[in-house]
Amino acid sequence: MINGNVTADGTYNYLKKFSHTNTHNFNQCYGLNLSNLGMGTYLGDTTSDTDRLVKMAIKRSVSSGINIIDTAINYRSQKAERVVRKAILELIENNIINRDELFISTKNGYLTNDAEIKEEFWTYVEREYTQKGILRSGDVSASYHCMNIPFLEDQLTRSLKNLGLDCVDLMYIHNPWESHFKETSKQKFFQNLESIFAFYEEKIDKNKIKFYGMATWDCFRVAENNPVYLSLAEVLELAKNVGGSNHGFKFLQLPFNLYLDQAYLNKNQLVNNHHVSILEAAHIHNIGVFSSVPLMQGKLLDCEFIPELKLSNSAKLLQLVRSTPGILAPLVGHKLPNHVNENLEVLKTNPLSHEKFIEIVQNLLNNN
Repeated sequence: MINGNVTADGTYNYLKKFSHTNTHNFNQCYGLNLSNLGMGTYLGDTTSDTDRLVKMAIKRSVSSGINIIDTAINYRSQKAERVVRKAILELIENNIINRDELFISTKNGYLTNDAEIKEEFWTYVEREYTQKGILRSGDVSASYHCMNIPFLEDQLTRSLKNLGLDCVDLMYIHNPWESHFKETSKQKFFQNLESIFAFYEEKIDKNKIKFYGMATWDCFRVAENNPVYLSLAEVLELAKNVGGSNHGFKFLQLPFNLYLDQAYLNKNQLVNNHHVSILEAAHIHNIGVFSSVPLMQGKLLDCEFIPELKLSNSAKLLQLVRSTPGILAPLVGHKLPNHVNENLEVLKTNPLSHEKFIEIVQNLLNNN
């Protein structure tokens, strides 16, 4: 078991290790110095070859100035979390980092099997959850998502074991409204979400998690008349109800890239009687935002843009996203050594100035 959690002192020590390279590669949030590029662990099959590549990529990333690692219990059927554990242990044992220098997030909510147990999915679910009373009839949505507390308690315990941690820095509830809006009223959903926030607050008190939040896809980006829409202000009100003004809901995760640009462009959130984007709303509410799919899972790599940036296309995409106002860090999933090297090139240059970012975005909008 790896003891402890991320701390202000730890992340400051991490920043100092790379200050000779570029201190502009870090953002401050809640006293933490967090790299403005993070590593995700979503894609890949469940083979040992993928385990090896992901472990090497994590070690290379952390040794190059990335101190954010994002995962989820359902990624690669629990193997993603376990590879994070192996990589962190080797980094600590080799005196490359300390636990308090790393910001580690995971997600719960989706049913998953265990890739290391050769068993059919529903047989595994029946044995592990239904027979033990963790899941009951009606608990699971059509998209294999569950919001009941016994299930989330079980999943947190499994995640901590998989990760080898006694405390995870950030626990997300994973796509909750996207997974239930077709089957659950918003009133019932908010009741369930408030119960989850109360559960997370309890786990903060017990030092099992440090912060919590929501990892989402559509709900904070779509128009207000869309049935999957959520108001950030209403969600935060639930957190205040259970945790007071010092509640632990501090972060969001949502997609943002050249194609999925709604988080920046759509003025769909109401704050002080003004419509603003979710990125602006999060900033006003002091909520940190991590962005997913900055490369659109490789689909944007053939785009030719920003010729003045002497970077690979993947690094250009990361440069644009990490320079977006309101985003703490894009989370890039990379495994192959050449992809890791290409993406890490972005750390050798400053993020774009606000003026340059606006100029590039305006040019892109004019050309589309």
